[in-house]
Amino acid sequence: MRRTIIYHLRLKRIHIVLVCLLTGLSLYSQPEKQLVTGQQPVYKVSKARGSVTVDGKMDEPDWKNAEVQTLNNFFRLDKPVEKQNSRFRMLWDDANLYLFYECEDTSLTARETNFDGRTYIDDCAEFFVVPVPDSIYMHFGFEINITEVRYDYIVLWKFYNNRTFFISGYNPEYKVKAICDGTINDEKDQDRGWTMEFAIPFSAFSNFQNVTRPKSGARWAFQVVRQDRNSVNDRFRSTSTLFPIYVYRLDVHQPNRFGLFEFTDN
Repeated sequence: MRRTIIYHLRLKRIHIVLVCLLTGLSLYSQPEKQLVTGQQPVYKVSKARGSVTVDGKMDEPDWKNAEVQTLNNFFRLDKPVEKQNSRFRMLWDDANLYLFYECEDTSLTARETNFDGRTYIDDCAEFFVVPVPDSIYMHFGFEINITEVRYDYIVLWKFYNNRTFFISGYNPEYKVKAICDGTINDEKDQDRGWTMEFAIPFSAFSNFQNVTRPKSGARWAFQVVRQDRNSVNDRFRSTSTLFPIYVYRLDVHQPNRFGLFEFTDN
């Protein structure tokens, strides 16, 4: 009986925090670790003038205007590993946020087949975002492996007893397409790489749109991650990020290490 009461109290706390967060309140921020607008890197997101087809290719002229960033910050290298190149681009229009990952990979690996499963131990693209320019210790997460298996969630970072909660019941509608240049889960050959394209509708971010609407000049906090697994039978993988992670004993979900992106009309 006591355990049941505690369990329901914890669920109630999570519900209250979500309500506060989704109405734009940052009551659970830690002021000494908040992001400060203008003091961290800002990625400029160009606006797409034409339609964007989510097909894993950059055929549209608008992609030529997108800022290109490389994921040069390697995290959690438990043993020597080849540091393979990853490039990231982003666009937006009135309906969607578009992401494009372009990754070199000599060994394409993906074993997770279950929705909301452990896609992060495969070759995988990850995107964390909170639609306000502050570290409110909550963010939306998208983790997709190269066979397009999805894991999406809301993160409450260090929410209770220094523990982080992943709310996997968050299942937004969005589009993803991956293209692999090589053979998946075959270590006898040498592969070349993969691309992945996203279209995430702004409606996926619920009431946050009422706080900082996607418009020219608005800034959101985010992090970009690439998981690189090179052996089918070994869970070890190399992790690279767009913005550096300084506290290596923690994970990549540290919101105080997120950078910013800014919507532009360019």
